[in-house]
Amino acid sequence: MPQRTRYLIVDGHSIIFAWPELRKLHQRRSSLAREALIKQLQHYQDWTGVRVVVVFDGKDSKVNMSSDPGDVQIVYSRRGQTADAIIERLASKYAERFDLTVATSDLGEAETVHACGAEWMSAEGLRGVVARKSL
Repeated sequence: MPQRTRYLIVDGHSIIFAWPELRKLHQRRSSLAREALIKQLQHYQDWTGVRVVVVFDGKDSKVNMSSDPGDVQIVYSRRGQTADAIIERLASKYAERFDLTVATSDLGEAETVHACGAEWMSAEGLRGVVARKSL
């Protein structure tokens, strides 16, 4: 039986505020924290082959997505929509087709994605797997 493609969906701001070093960068300028997180996730993706999607709360009137082949996919929610809503929709749509893990420190969101059939990883769990791959 072929192995299912593995995806890691990251609740971007949840992780930024859970990791002290990223929270400190965010206090200086939010883009610095986002860039630092994305850089670490890109390294993790390159090392493991797990496809990474990071979702942030956005401010535009539409969902904004960006990715080049081989890059971490970045999604910004539209104004009035939360990153949580996008993550939950992705989990409900793709958990049966892919090996899907969601990284967040939001326990309510964790319960919802788990009910959809996805796995959950805490912010500290994500820190651990990212750190192991950067050694």
